[in-house]
Amino acid sequence: MIHQSLSKTIFFFLLMTVIPWSSRAQDQGLDDRINDTFTPIANWWGALVLHNFPGTSIPTIIILLVGGAMFFTLYFGFVNVRHFSTAINTVRGKYDELDVKDTISEESQKGEVSHFQALSTAVSGTVGNGNIAGVALAIAVGGPGATFWMILCGLLGMSTKFVECTLGVRYRDVGEDGTVYGGPMYYLTKGLKERGLGGVGKFLAVTFALLCIGASFGGGNAAQSNQAAMQLVNSFGMTGGSARTIIGLIMMVFVGIIIFGGIKRIASVTEKIVPFMALIYILACLYVIGINFSFVDDAFGMIFSQAFNPQAGLGGLLGVLITGFRRAAFSNEAGAGSASIAHAAVKTRYPASEGLVALLEPFIDTVVICTMTALVIIIFNGDSSVFDYGGVGGKVIIDGVPVEGAGITSAAFSKYIFFAGPFLTIAVVLFAVSTMISWSYYGLQSWIFVFGKSKVADLSYKILFLIFIVIGAAGDMSAVWTFSDAMILALVFPNMIGLVLLYPKVKEELSLYINHLHKS
Repeated sequence: MIHQSLSKTIFFFLLMTVIPWSSRAQDQGLDDRINDTFTPIANWWGALVLHNFPGTSIPTIIILLVGGAMFFTLYFGFVNVRHFSTAINTVRGKYDELDVKDTISEESQKGEVSHFQALSTAVSGTVGNGNIAGVALAIAVGGPGATFWMILCGLLGMSTKFVECTLGVRYRDVGEDGTVYGGPMYYLTKGLKERGLGGVGKFLAVTFALLCIGASFGGGNAAQSNQAAMQLVNSFGMTGGSARTIIGLIMMVFVGIIIFGGIKRIASVTEKIVPFMALIYILACLYVIGINFSFVDDAFGMIFSQAFNPQAGLGGLLGVLITGFRRAAFSNEAGAGSASIAHAAVKTRYPASEGLVALLEPFIDTVVICTMTALVIIIFNGDSSVFDYGGVGGKVIIDGVPVEGAGITSAAFSKYIFFAGPFLTIAVVLFAVSTMISWSYYGLQSWIFVFGKSKVADLSYKILFLIFIVIGAAGDMSAVWTFSDAMILALVFPNMIGLVLLYPKVKEELSLYINHLHKS
């Protein structure tokens, strides 16, 4: 572990360099000052992580994600389909009373939260504004065809999520006070050490932890506060150069109250917020889809035809495919390993039981919620009658006004639901807050892994996390989402290496759990 004094040094360095307001022109609002500082950093990082594989126009990270997900799906015999009902029964608590202790270690019986709470916390980290703003961004840039690739990525990602969350429980650490520490940092370290790759595992674990800290500031924080602030500004017609910064400060206080309570408070909040907001949002989508039911087949027709549009050529096809996969990866985080940090805290004797629960995440997040959002937007736009697909930077023109992200989804809902404005504003804010509080836990666990367990390390991370809420709220959408995409996708590099080396352990755990169910 790095000495905690380094934690203090990094904290003050970031504090002084991320927000150098005093050097900006005095006639700028706070929103512009923060954005001017943040944009160059976001663009540089995005170009670094999202580089294309040599000789192709496909980002290396997409090849890793899709290739790994396809391999796990085939190797585990379509676990995402065969054990879907088992996953539902497990999260329902159907098997909680089964008690077979034979070869199960005492450590694996410990935990802090239930299957449902672990799933709620992890889903709150994925079901966020990627489902509202991210889907709108994908369709605005890649057209309806991007939806097909999002769905496919979600289905394949279920297998990847199963693998990483099973490993997260198997290799977790449990403190003397019962606190659980888990995630890729631990299965990379302990799992690869078992294979005689201790040095490699330690390097990958520290790399992952550092990237996860950045991802918690980006996709898990800044991107969420950005869309919440934009939605509030648009809904209430706020003006002035500091409106979004002020909103960011208010959210910072609210989120701070929650995250200082630890995983148990986070889980208690998310298990109430996530089912409620997801249900309300799905009902609103179903209402819009229901009253336009005759157009649903046309919408799906556009999704499938434009996913393989030969007129667009290979370049156009790859562009739509990449857009869909990027947005799905950002939304469900399968392959990034982040969700395994939350799932590691579950109370279970069988790691594979939580792996099966975890595979429900991409299905809920991408296959269900993202698809519903896409259908609402596609039906709203009809045959490109409202705006033209292929918007630069995700911006489209609706009624002569440039609109992006959640604004597109809001316009779609507003056409069919008279109270859509307030409803979507509440949804965006709740999605944002739930995602932020979950990602604060992911980032803190990574921070602790690198800097050690201490009150100073804990406090310094949480203060930095809260600062990024304000940065995200004030920043430009394109810069924030470029940074956020890159931060979350960067996690795939160290995590996927670990998954490829450790997947045989997952097969052992799955056999153990399934045999346990059959015996019982």
